[in-house]
Amino acid sequence: MNTLDSSPVSTARSAAAQRVHMMQAVACEDAPKLAQARCSSCSLRGVCLPADLTPAELERIDALVCTTRPVRRGEALFRAHDEFQSLYAVRTGSFKTSIMHRDGYEQVTGFHIPGDPLGLDGISCGYQSCEAVALEDSTVCVIPFGQLETVCGESRRMQRHLYHLMSAEIVRESGLMMLLGKMTAEQRLASFLLDLAARFRLRGYSGAKFNLKMSRDEIGGFLGIKLETVSRMFSRFQREGFVQTQGRQIQILDAEKLAQV
Repeated sequence: MNTLDSSPVSTARSAAAQRVHMMQAVACEDAPKLAQARCSSCSLRGVCLPADLTPAELERIDALVCTTRPVRRGEALFRAHDEFQSLYAVRTGSFKTSIMHRDGYEQVTGFHIPGDPLGLDGISCGYQSCEAVALEDSTVCVIPFGQLETVCGESRRMQRHLYHLMSAEIVRESGLMMLLGKMTAEQRLASFLLDLAARFRLRGYSGAKFNLKMSRDEIGGFLGIKLETVSRMFSRFQREGFVQTQGRQIQILDAEKLAQV
């Protein structure tokens, strides 16, 4: 046994193993530069992941979500027709998703805050159908979809969670169709503010006072109303005591009356 262990082949293998170990140690040291936190210790874990994951499943997820990607304000995380390879979860900052029509009109399809998924539309056809642009300096967690499929095949909880995310996207788009097709301009803006407030509260932020990272024009592009109408509705809501605005800062003063709209 000792003779075999001290052979040139064994020595070479031992040296190679040491090199691999050193490379892994260096990678671990560099990892914080790419991924500042693990899913298991992230404050948004309750939003992004199922609540009943086992320690072993959490360990698999930590290994899966190995990097984050910074995206500066105004930069695109992905564009329409980009090849679909990964899903993303907003870690910090915010994004808008939009589709550009042939006549140059931009239809904003959603605003995404920490904990929200991005890129789900790419699953169906293998490429992205919209573009996602950062509204401020932001970071996203990168989730390679091929590896996620493997994890979902081994974990019923993660499989159900992926189904939940896709179902929630269908519900969101159905709600947007109703918003654009049935509601008046003031109803659209009131619904938008209340929905955003609820999403902030779910993440542990204030739902009564928050900053709008999107412009009035982008809100209009999402709600299907003109910029002038958005400004007029904000002025009306403030005049009636529903909200108070200061620049992009919004304070909801009377959520019940806003809901009655």
